Order: sequence, then C-alpha cells, then structure tokens
Amino acid sequence: MRKLYGSLVLIVTLFFSLIALPAHGAVSNVEDAANIFEPNQLSQLNEGAKKLGQKIKGGIYIVTTTTNEEEPRTFANEYLRDKVGNNQNGAVFLIDLNQREMYIATSGNMIDYLTDSRREDFFDKVSSEMSNGDYYGASTIFLEQMTAYVNAGVPGGHYRIDEESGKITYYKTITLLEGLIAFALAFVGSIAFFIIVKSRYQLKLGTYKYPFRQNTQLELTENENRLINSFVTTRRIPKNNSSGGGSGGSTTNSSGGGTFGGGGRGF
Repeated sequence: MRKLYGSLVLIVTLFFSLIALPAHGAVSNVEDAANIFEPNQLSQLNEGAKKLGQKIKGGIYIVTTTTNEEEPRTFANEYLRDKVGNNQNGAVFLIDLNQREMYIATSGNMIDYLTDSRREDFFDKVSSEMSNGDYYGASTIFLEQMTAYVNAGVPGGHYRIDEESGKITYYKTITLLEGLIAFALAFVGSIAFFIIVKSRYQLKLGTYKYPFRQNTQLELTENENRLINSFVTTRRIPKNNSSGGGSGGSTTNSSGGGTFGGGGRGF
C-alpha cells in the first residue's frame, strides 16, 4: 500500500512539474521594466513581436527602462546582441524614460529593411504619442511600421554606410519585372542557339551522334593568377546629430564584433 501511495505521489508531482514548465520556459519579446503597459497590452505587443520575428526569421523586441545610465545606442545594441547574437536578424525598440529617448537598434536583414529614411519617418509618426506618454500606442505603431517595411522589401538601390570609415556597400535587388525579362531573354537565346546549330549542321534529331572520343584531346596546364591593384572606394559621411544618414541607405556601427543599424530621437 505504501509503495502504491508513493508511486501516486511521484506521478502527481511529475504531472504538475510538466504543466509548469511551459510557463517558466516562455520567452517574452516585451520587457517592461518601467511598468508602463497593462497586462492585456503586454500580451498584444508580445504576440505582434513574435509574429514579426517569425516572418524575418529572427527576433523583434520592445524594452522600457527608467534606470539606464548607458548611451541608448550601447544599451540597445547590447540587448539585441544578447537576444539574437552578432549579425543575426533582429530589432529592438527601446523606450528610455530615464534619458527621455527612444532608440531602435537593428541587425542582420533588419538593417536593410529599416533604412535611415524609414526610421526617421517612424520617429515622426510616433513623436506625438511619445510626448503625450502614450507608449503603448507608439509601440503598436512600431510593430505595424516594421511589418509594413518588411512586406515592402528592401528599397531599390539600397546601400549600407559604415559610420566610421564611410565605406559604402550596395545591396542589389532584382525586381519581378527584371526577373521576368531575364527569363524571357534566356529562353529566346536558348531557342535561337538551338535553331542556328541545327540549321548549320543539318542535324536530324535522334539519329546523329558526335564521335567525341575520336575528336577530343585533353591538356591540363597550371595557371596562377595574382590580384593586384585592387581598390575599395570609400567616402566620409558627415555625422548628423538627428541620427539621419541619407535617404537611400542604412548607416551602420560596429559594437562587440557585430554590425548594427538604427538611431534614436528624444521625446
């Protein structure tokens, strides 16, 4: 009887332990250290952030604080690195109530989706909400705008600008029209090549076989190429106190071995 009772206690204990695991293991994409969101608001923001994170195959986060003493950029970059790692897909929206600044840090593909002009446009959209203390409204707009930018894709002619060196790296995108034109040209070219070869040699399909063993010769030679006179063109981008870095690109900065985009604005 005692053995049976002990077994029942063990089974019940394991059952409740398994039930409790998901609650403890749940990962929140919203860290509200400033306690500015209601429980239902936290739930909605967390759901929206996770949905967008799945779309970009990375992580989207919202963080609030009243105690940060670091530069908002440093705080946001470090937070994002801890969550997704260096150069992985992700973005964090920081609401720093101590320094009265909002900041967005991006990494991976979100650097290209959130260009400098898009970021400044977002700050313009939420400036009134932030000034009036409607932080939930601003956070909701953040998720909506980030989703819209991802759906719109990387702008044509996009490039990254290294803040320190001024080096420009261009991001080449192929539009649907360009892809269709390339496919059509390749198809027409292959048909034309087939017709020309067939007409020139008067080949009959299925009957002609080329004696390649008798008419081929293989020679192997060693060739060594040295790359010389290779240049990388760079230009210095003037620093802008408003965190804008150009309408067509994304300004990047390096921190702890990773590359980050983004910027901030006071409120």
